[in-house]
Amino acid sequence: VADLWSIYSKPFPANGRELWTLFLQCSCITVVIGGLFYNWMFASLEYSWHLSVAMAVSFSLLLLLTLFLVHPARCVFSMIMPTLGTKQGRKLLLSTCIMIVVVNVTPNIISNIKTILQVIKCICKNSSESLLNSTSLLETASWEFGDAIQENIHSINIYKPMNGHFQFSLLKNSSLIYQQMHLAGEKIRRDFLAVEVLVKDSVRVGNKLVAGFSVLYLCFESSWYLKNYLTKLRFDNFYITKKLEHLAVDRKAAHLLLGPSKNLIRPTGLKLSREEVTLCLMQAVLLTVALMLMLAVVAMDHFAFSMADTAVRKATQFSVVPITLSIKYSAKVGVLPFLLKLLHLPHEELPLQDFERSYHHYLIFSSAHCGISPATPPNPSMLLVVGLLFCILYATAFLETYAHRLCRKITGSFFESWEEKRALYLYKKLSRKHKEE
Repeated sequence: VADLWSIYSKPFPANGRELWTLFLQCSCITVVIGGLFYNWMFASLEYSWHLSVAMAVSFSLLLLLTLFLVHPARCVFSMIMPTLGTKQGRKLLLSTCIMIVVVNVTPNIISNIKTILQVIKCICKNSSESLLNSTSLLETASWEFGDAIQENIHSINIYKPMNGHFQFSLLKNSSLIYQQMHLAGEKIRRDFLAVEVLVKDSVRVGNKLVAGFSVLYLCFESSWYLKNYLTKLRFDNFYITKKLEHLAVDRKAAHLLLGPSKNLIRPTGLKLSREEVTLCLMQAVLLTVALMLMLAVVAMDHFAFSMADTAVRKATQFSVVPITLSIKYSAKVGVLPFLLKLLHLPHEELPLQDFERSYHHYLIFSSAHCGISPATPPNPSMLLVVGLLFCILYATAFLETYAHRLCRKITGSFFESWEEKRALYLYKKLSRKHKEE
């Protein structure tokens, strides 16, 4: 492995064997990165497969030529890998989490809301139809009651009024109500569809912009680090490297590295400075805020499913409401009752006819003929994937310092002559400080 890394980090291959080894290394890296790039564009960014293939092939060929021919480009590319464990890598993973949550959760929430609206529409349709049918019950009762009154009038043959039937203006055609309900349901469906499309398109475009910016910034950050490393001796130069140790031993000044120094850190050690610990904790707090927001969206998904499932189950359990219309009518006739009362004479009323009937009807709120789609449960695998990604995000928040140290080590292995100059600069700086003290 050390020999392969030595060939990969050399400015120029020494012979033909190293040349072919370097080409094979670059080819293997290109194939792996090209496959990941295709999967990222097709699965995460949701580009078409032919565009993803074309972009992946073009990117792979360009990457192969760049890595094989340009030595600093190999250094920059090698630093991109550990840079993924820094803030920019977290942005990429966070955008992936947002895309997964929005693509899987938002349609599910809207689908469950549609189910609730279907239940409401079904209840309104059946209850209105049943209520309209109850008006025919009133019409039947009124005509039978009117016939009874007319028979009583005909039996006394004294006064014959007009037709004693009640007149009802009934809406026998319910198509107008159904049409209005259908139009209202279609309008709500179009509004929800527009919201769903708008959310998906906005998140998709935003995710593509964030992803593209993050990738470009990864390359820029690595290039910026390499440029500062090669132009400024003091830049990121506070590590006790092997070259510094050898230089101190050769000049019999090993005591410069033994004293407790707050500014010197061994790149292979696990020690973190106070500033590095504070930065890690701040990044963890920001990730926790993002996690809470995503958990709120997931909780909305579970709440919408619970409401839709309850509405569907309760709609099938609605009991039929019985309605009973009772009419009790008693008609009597008396001969000059007012005059007999004035004379305080006994009088009797002769019964004509009693009318007592009950009419029954049932209000139905739900029906098996309603086209209600079942509630859609949340996807548990989506929550598992998001949980794993956030575990990686939390790990990168605390490993960011070590990723910076790895970038420093990679750059030193690519430019060993410049690393010796940096070690000499740090040694002189420590010597001056020791003399001043």
